[in-house]
Amino acid sequence: VSYVRQKEPLGLGHAILCAKPLVGNQPFAVFLGDDIVDAEVPCMKQMIDVYQELGQSVIALQQVPGADISSYGVIDGERMSEKRCWNVKDLVEKPPVDEAPSDMAVIGRYILEPEIFEILETTERGRGGEIQLTDGLKTLLESQKIFAYEFEGKRYDTGSKLGFLQATVEFALKRDDLGNDFRDYLKNLQL
Repeated sequence: VSYVRQKEPLGLGHAILCAKPLVGNQPFAVFLGDDIVDAEVPCMKQMIDVYQELGQSVIALQQVPGADISSYGVIDGERMSEKRCWNVKDLVEKPPVDEAPSDMAVIGRYILEPEIFEILETTERGRGGEIQLTDGLKTLLESQKIFAYEFEGKRYDTGSKLGFLQATVEFALKRDDLGNDFRDYLKNLQL
């Protein structure tokens, strides 16, 4: 395992750009640590299967309620004949709900072609003064296809306090060594 550390918070695009020396000129996967996916087949394995079939960048996708859409990158795209795949036509970073092209949001799993590095090197700072991966992906769309995949599984947004707690409790309850005792604890909890 290798890693790099982003020295200052300049956006996801910048964070990915920091990994260029490790990745080189090959496709690579990105996992955002605040998105946890519980699935029988790991989310990234599902995406690798799609990548191997379609041969282009793949981003994880989830339908989100309209009220939450402004917290995500959102796609404009067409559902493909494969029931969970979309052909991405455009991406918008954190649009107001009335300007969102859909309710299909990008979540923290990506398989990207190495051309994204060259694009991110020249991507200007966007929303929040950060180098947005979404802006880089929009540019990548000018030269190659990007596919989105509605993964199977349950996503937890552990970047929020509630999402972190939900993931902790639900994963604990599933454990063979903790589940029953923890369930009993919760049933008997008195505040």
